[in-house]
Amino acid sequence: MVELSTPLLNAVFHALGDATRRRMLRELASGERTVGQLAEPFAISLQAASKHIKALESAGLVRREVRGRTHHCHLEPGPLAGAHEWLSFYEQFWSNRLDILERLLRQDVETASPPRKGDKQ
Repeated sequence: MVELSTPLLNAVFHALGDATRRRMLRELASGERTVGQLAEPFAISLQAASKHIKALESAGLVRREVRGRTHHCHLEPGPLAGAHEWLSFYEQFWSNRLDILERLLRQDVETASPPRKGDKQ
């Protein structure tokens, strides 16, 4: 299991905690984008976009490559595996709880069913 307090995991969840950064990651999943292309859908300045990208870089989720004056960003999905592993524990936890609830509800329905026609009361 992934340690709860690893600095990288903390940085990943911090980066994923912002809707703008999550959307940037989604865009990068389709391929390389420039900082300007990442900023465009949000009507934010290049400076603001760069701050978001720096948070993603700190988490290891984005790699930036400078070509001339243009900054190109690439998705680095590796750190998401740790976040996924951490979340999977809770996915299993809730699946188990919901399975138990379903069993209890089915038992409740079976014991509370009205007698059928022809059954003696």
